Amino acid sequence: MTDPPYLRIAAEIRRRIVTGELREGQKIPSTRQIIAEWGVAMATATKVLATLKRDGLVIAKPGTGTVVASRAPKAAPRTEAELSRERVVRAAIRIADAEGIRALSMRRVASGLGVATMALYRHVSAKDDLILEMADVALGEVRFPPDPPSGWRAQLELMARAQWALFRRHPWLAQALSVTRPQPLPNLLHHADWATRALDGHGLPSSTIMYAHITIFNHVRGTALNFEAEAESESGTARTADDWLAEHEPILWDLVSGGRFPNFTSVVMRAPFDFDLDTLFEFGLQRLLDGFAVLLARAG
Repeated sequence: MTDPPYLRIAAEIRRRIVTGELREGQKIPSTRQIIAEWGVAMATATKVLATLKRDGLVIAKPGTGTVVASRAPKAAPRTEAELSRERVVRAAIRIADAEGIRALSMRRVASGLGVATMALYRHVSAKDDLILEMADVALGEVRFPPDPPSGWRAQLELMARAQWALFRRHPWLAQALSVTRPQPLPNLLHHADWATRALDGHGLPSSTIMYAHITIFNHVRGTALNFEAEAESESGTARTADDWLAEHEPILWDLVSGGRFPNFTSVVMRAPFDFDLDTLFEFGLQRLLDGFAVLLARAG
């Protein structure tokens, strides 16, 4: 019996991965490209990606699409005596980076380390405790230079861009941190210390400095929340954001061309618009800093 189309297509993409034609971290054909290359329906293309993910050959990478998964060998099982808090936290970070925070559990971490679940509780008291440790370790990856760049704006740009790169590496991190209930994490305070130093000494009240610092962090974190959300959506549907937009574009254009939204229609019809999350982050950052410049000029 002939295999169904989705299995034949999955086998071809698997061949490309095994032979090195598609390398680790390289983007594989999207559902839209599968439809175009093999002449199949969206449902079939979706099943192709789901099959490859199930087999561990590909993973969803936020902001990029579906890419070839790492073929690094699994670590040998450790004895419980070799366990440490740091090893547990590092293992949990690897899982959250690859599979999302929802996939994280004490059992999943223990399985990855090759130990019994109960062995973890000698090092972390609960999953919430583990996530806090993960967040602090991740935040500590940012190393601020001992000699800051000249000027408050350059210092805040350096911090915000470092945070953005951090959230991109760890899509789960934005969701793990809170603005309304800030966690007492030493490495989080390093970020706060850098921001407040940049803003202090310009005649601003302390409350204004605090709100300015939190506003910058809230912009970076709030925009970065889209990383985990997009990864979860792509994992659940096997479709990238580009695939989703392509599918819904006709509906949008029906709405736009109906005359109900003349101002929006006028703007989008002037030139093509390609949404990009990195561009959104940078655009928002610069507009915030422009506003801070006015604030500092008035204070001075």
